[in-house]
Amino acid sequence: MKRSLNRILTTHVGSLIRPAELLAFVRAKQSGEPVDESAYERCLRGSIAAVVRRQAEAGIDIVDDGEFGKSTSWSLYALKRLSGFDQRPFKSGTDSFARGADRERFKEFYAELEQPAERAWSKVTTQDAVCVGPIRYTGLDELDRDIANFKSALQGVEVEEAFLPVAAPSSAIPDRKNEYYKTDEDLIVALAEALRTEYRTIVEAGFLLQVDDARAAVTYDRIVPPASFEDYYRWVARHVEILNHALAGIPEDRVRYHVCWGSWPGPHTSDVPLAKIVDLILKVRAGAYLIEAANPRHEHEWRVWQSRKLPEGKILAPGLISHSTNVVEHPELVAERIMRFAGAVGRENVIASTDCGFAQEQFNRRVHPSIMWAKLESLAEGARIASAHLWGRADSARPDQVPH
Repeated sequence: MKRSLNRILTTHVGSLIRPAELLAFVRAKQSGEPVDESAYERCLRGSIAAVVRRQAEAGIDIVDDGEFGKSTSWSLYALKRLSGFDQRPFKSGTDSFARGADRERFKEFYAELEQPAERAWSKVTTQDAVCVGPIRYTGLDELDRDIANFKSALQGVEVEEAFLPVAAPSSAIPDRKNEYYKTDEDLIVALAEALRTEYRTIVEAGFLLQVDDARAAVTYDRIVPPASFEDYYRWVARHVEILNHALAGIPEDRVRYHVCWGSWPGPHTSDVPLAKIVDLILKVRAGAYLIEAANPRHEHEWRVWQSRKLPEGKILAPGLISHSTNVVEHPELVAERIMRFAGAVGRENVIASTDCGFAQEQFNRRVHPSIMWAKLESLAEGARIASAHLWGRADSARPDQVPH
């Protein structure tokens, strides 16, 4: 995994907004309409090639395929790649996506935010996922296709590295129901062992593996109260152990671990503080940690790294631009944020990233595509400004002189 040895490198979290022509195929598939599969595959290959080129043009050093090949969302795609699950309509009052302390306090806001006309989730997100048989990885054909498309797209494009995002065991198929395994613990271990196939295949293909784990932080808001913080902490600790079990045999310096507080543009007043879980995050066997830091509810938490030492050899890739606001961050602000982290953990240990993905589900984008690219360009420009300070004019702009 490359480090920021001569300048601040840039990356992002993974999901990017799909082009209209690709979404037309997806809509037709979900509606049960006949689809020319060869035409879809051509469109998918072309879309991935275009989005890889566009990332490079925007100044992103470490790129991905935008998650364009995922069948549904960043986490529910696993339903198409694993055996053992049945999908059933939500029972009345059991939609777990509607839970949480934030949602309870701001009911009226969420009622407006998630009006049917505004919330364009795909059909799979309106169903329960019920485990009814042994969990096995059955998605190698789709994964191999994604890998081949990504390799082809990278030909002739100048970037530093490439990654593919996947879901952590705690986040893959969230809120699943268990009707097969003796205990939920048995289910999550089986899920981790099945996902290991995906993890290893990506690394063996020569890409960095990014493990997305929004549930690690989001679960706090959903269970405390009535559960205690100690209950939640034990839950996260156990899922870190399970993730490390899934990562067994994969070199740490090929793994990126992403944690955020949920992609939705809500108040987030009941998020768990980073300081309370940072020790667990750093136990994940990864070479880089991507942690939300531009969100105004969490930007102040860069100070955590002034007292919490980043382990030797590890990389911190904080989110320096938000995915959930249409305001494009000024490059000078991005540079200031970079320099705060560089002052805390060392410039070579910082890679500039985003808070979260821009389209966690194919039809659910957070900003307009033109704004997404403007944000990524601002991220790259901010990294260039910070690099000039940190390497070219370090004496005139020390990190402790940057306004906080």
